[in-house]
Amino acid sequence: MTLRVRAPATTANVGPGFDCVGIALDLWNEVELERADGPVDRAHLGVRAFERVTPADGWSFHWRDRIPRLRGLGSSAATVALGLVAGELARGGTPDPETLLAAGVDLEGHADNLAPALAGGVCLAWDGHLARIGDSAPAAAVVLVPETTVSTEESRRALPATVPHEDAAATAGRAALLGAALASGSRELFAAALHDRLHEPYRAEAAPWLAEIRRRLPVGAVGATLSGSGPSIVVWSDHDQAAACAAELEERFPRAQILQLAVAEQGAVSAH
Repeated sequence: MTLRVRAPATTANVGPGFDCVGIALDLWNEVELERADGPVDRAHLGVRAFERVTPADGWSFHWRDRIPRLRGLGSSAATVALGLVAGELARGGTPDPETLLAAGVDLEGHADNLAPALAGGVCLAWDGHLARIGDSAPAAAVVLVPETTVSTEESRRALPATVPHEDAAATAGRAALLGAALASGSRELFAAALHDRLHEPYRAEAAPWLAEIRRRLPVGAVGATLSGSGPSIVVWSDHDQAAACAAELEERFPRAQILQLAVAEQGAVSAH
């Protein structure tokens, strides 16, 4: 018996949607499982997720990682999603994204990444729950992936324990705009929403290109956000201008990897 599962990359926060908004992206990690005797690497994050659902004894695991690690694109969430969904399929069940989110969120640590990795599309996550609110985003994602890496734990430590009331109020307003934009598909609301004062200013040192891109947006771009804790940056472009936006970014940032990624309509799923 062989099982194959794939899970998508994700971009979380999306500006003011801190720890709540996540979008699945069309870049996939995979795992292949076969019935086999032998030792099981229980230190592996994906195996630990698998065993949240069913024992790993009697299975061998072959992991294929395509999502860049430590770049803010949800590589760990994809691995956890792979383990959870594979475990559910291995025991003969039907994966339910919200049930699996509850089973694995403490292992992954970031519900806003794990929710879209499990459910696909555009998701909101809160208090162990998720809501998939859209199949696509109002703009195309052109992702700039630097050579540098950022530890999520270190990035979290850069955030202050408190913020000024005006910053919280401003971000709450933009977060409301963001939710409305994502649910309605409004380009205009989306462009107006992409400003944050809760986390991005404190992570700017590790992602210096974000300010540079915002000072001079590429052709077709409506805004830019830090992907997760960074250092990757998502430049949100009009759909018909995404190729031109990517070409300009390649010219301006030759040392970075530039990826045009559609929203992944599926989350972690059996791959045949």
